Amino acid sequence: MKIRTRLTLLFAILVAVVLLGAGAFVHIRFRQDIRRTVDAGLSGRAQSLLAGVDDSGIQFGDEGNLLEPDQAFAQVVTPDGELIESSPGLNEHLLVPATTITQLRDATYFDVTVTTSGEAMESRVLAAPSEEGPIVIVGASLEEQNEAATRLTAALLLGGSGSLMITTLIGWIVAGAALDPVERLRAEAAEISADQPGLRLRVPDTDDELARLGTTLNEMLARLEQAIEHERRFVDDASHELRTPLGILKTELELALRKARSPEELEAALRSAAEESDRLNSLAEVLLVLARSDRGRLPVRREEIDALELVREVTARFEPISQARDISIEIRGDTPTRANADPARLRQALSNLIDNALRHSPRGGSVVVRVDANDERLLISIADDGSGFPTDFIDRAFEPFTRVDASRGRSGGGAGLGLAIVKAVAESHGGSSVASNRPEGGAVVSIEVPS
Repeated sequence: MKIRTRLTLLFAILVAVVLLGAGAFVHIRFRQDIRRTVDAGLSGRAQSLLAGVDDSGIQFGDEGNLLEPDQAFAQVVTPDGELIESSPGLNEHLLVPATTITQLRDATYFDVTVTTSGEAMESRVLAAPSEEGPIVIVGASLEEQNEAATRLTAALLLGGSGSLMITTLIGWIVAGAALDPVERLRAEAAEISADQPGLRLRVPDTDDELARLGTTLNEMLARLEQAIEHERRFVDDASHELRTPLGILKTELELALRKARSPEELEAALRSAAEESDRLNSLAEVLLVLARSDRGRLPVRREEIDALELVREVTARFEPISQARDISIEIRGDTPTRANADPARLRQALSNLIDNALRHSPRGGSVVVRVDANDERLLISIADDGSGFPTDFIDRAFEPFTRVDASRGRSGGGAGLGLAIVKAVAESHGGSSVASNRPEGGAVVSIEVPS
């Protein structure tokens, strides 16, 4: 069922409930007013009759107190329930049972069925004792009042049905008008595809819920566009990075298959092919890590570690490179530096950070690794005294395949995945990574994870 139909039905049901409630209130109030009017008339007639009552009752006749014996009638009875006088046509039957009359102390109203001139009619009677002893019972037929109530009920039903139909139609029109902008947004959204970047929904200048919906959808489209572009760039860069080692590997294997090859040349070709295979395997592992991190499935196996000891272990592997480039590596940190993290993932991130710092530090420079840990978080920062990051690079430093010098090849600067791995490791621990420049020169990259 469409929303417009559901809204119209709900509106119709609510209107019907309101109309029924209002009709019931009017009907009940009308009957109550009729009853009060009849009771007031009976009370006035009873007072008039009581003024002429004596021990022998009063005289009824055609020219007496009751001019319409079929609609208004009266009786006078003794306190014991014996009939003294009665309006013509009542067939000498007591309007109120004798047992009730004997217990009567004050004026009391009763609803009874009275037969006059052979016709039974619903009536209202008032039994009022007099000071002289006899009890006056006056009554009136309720047929005209009931007919008036019936006519009112019919009018309410007819008017209510018409009102319900009109309001339902209005509700249908209003719901359609309210939902037309939503349908327009849906139609515009259906026309937008990945092949049409930059298209956005027209947002009405109304500052209401529909305008906010359109704005939210446009923001979502922008995020999707950005994600699609990110994926496309990732695939393009990954294909480019894989193409070079695959081409080298193919060339080396083709050369190795040539017949006129010495054992030394064949061994060199195979070694080169093995190196390219290792490079391909390493690149594939890195891409797998990034793909898993994007989907939130990068596994983390936490255990209690000594972060400072872990940094010393990773740094020791880079000592031959740092010595060859005459770059010192200084480790700073107060013990103990206990933390709860995945040591394998931290080694992977630290290796990338230290490798980047060594490659961008000048000969004779220094790299400072600082470790800070407490009960809440572990912070490791690696600083170098190189040229630092370009200002426009810092915001995208952790994007895959991003290099400071985009024209530099793999041999000069790697595949641009090191900082992306650092970010993936930090986020897999529920932490973050930050890249910035030092005031005194050089770059600093920090990784912070909850401990």
